[in-house]
Amino acid sequence: MLWLENFVVAFGALRANKMRAVLTTLGIVIGVAAVIAVVSIVQGLQFLVVGQLQDVGATYLRVLPRIAFVAPGQVSRPVLLTNEDVEAIARQVPDIDAISPLVFGNETLKYKELQYRPTFVAGTDESWQEVVNQYVARGRFFSTVDVQRRRKVAVVGQTVVEELELGDDPVGKEIYIGSVPVTVIGVMEETGQTLGQDGDDMVIVPFQTSLTLFGRRAADQVQVHVRVSDTGAIEGVRDRIRRLLRQRHELGDEDADDFQIQTQDDILDLFTSILGGVTAVVAGVVSVALVVGGIGIMNIMLVSVTERTREIGLRKAVGARKQDIMMQFLIEAIALSFVGGALGVALGFGLGAAVTALVPIDLPPAHVPFWAVALAFGFSAVVGVFFGIYPAGKAAALDPIEALRYE
Repeated sequence: MLWLENFVVAFGALRANKMRAVLTTLGIVIGVAAVIAVVSIVQGLQFLVVGQLQDVGATYLRVLPRIAFVAPGQVSRPVLLTNEDVEAIARQVPDIDAISPLVFGNETLKYKELQYRPTFVAGTDESWQEVVNQYVARGRFFSTVDVQRRRKVAVVGQTVVEELELGDDPVGKEIYIGSVPVTVIGVMEETGQTLGQDGDDMVIVPFQTSLTLFGRRAADQVQVHVRVSDTGAIEGVRDRIRRLLRQRHELGDEDADDFQIQTQDDILDLFTSILGGVTAVVAGVVSVALVVGGIGIMNIMLVSVTERTREIGLRKAVGARKQDIMMQFLIEAIALSFVGGALGVALGFGLGAAVTALVPIDLPPAHVPFWAVALAFGFSAVVGVFFGIYPAGKAAALDPIEALRYE
């Protein structure tokens, strides 16, 4: 019952000075709101990335050329991945279900009077659909014959269809990639936008055709995309590809790999690491606001002790013990922190939702996990206890006679 009485007295004191209580807890409100808003946005991003990686599948990996950084005055070795590397991997590495080269271009599309430059212009082969787990929604994809005979055909995304106004049935229409006419044979299924990247803003052509479109060096600047037979084989495939490419690139024991192999786990770990770093930096900044909020609570509690000195003396005169007085003021400090924490959680929810709704890029919905709310309230309580102990101890140490004489 004593705890309940102390809570009633504490909240009564807060109601008596509402504006002062709100201003006192402003630092806590800002700190907790920032934590909740950042966590909600980060969690939403993480859910989005994990979902998209799961769509591609855990048996997917890719091999990219590694950019070589050398000391000033030294000549860097050109980093090349070629279609011959792709063919060697396909021949010599077991447990691969599908493998495709990918080479990028930077070309403008034309259809009648319209021109458009998509973000993804690439050349690949007939296995691409199976490798990336994305298929055509209309028409057909490349065949082996299309690739081998360098046929001038293309598969486009829905954004390209709309930008070039290809209509409801784009299959069979002739567009220009640069100055080369190609026939649209298919439209890929829609994937939507991710973090501002439009997955439908694409045009892909047969690999051999792309070498003509993109120039001779395109054949040396290939990415390798692989679909492994099952998740248990992916590490073995990764090791075999690494040994094979080191051998083909004539790398010595002391030489670092001039390529990098990324699995879905690598990409997820990298993304999680970046988000973790961002969260840690924000948490460091936010902790300053929480400390400032705690100092504000301590300051206002010291003022409260001074204002209520006679009340403290009276309570001691009728039998209140030191621990009773200390508990009363400590509960008031914790109550202030809790009110600030509650306001901060509500404000953080609103900020997270507002940011995801208002920013120009397509962010996923904000998500606030329970642990973030518990952490915010827990940290608020710790701040209340830490910064409330000194004023509570000062109130408890007052001499009752001197307190009753205080004017």
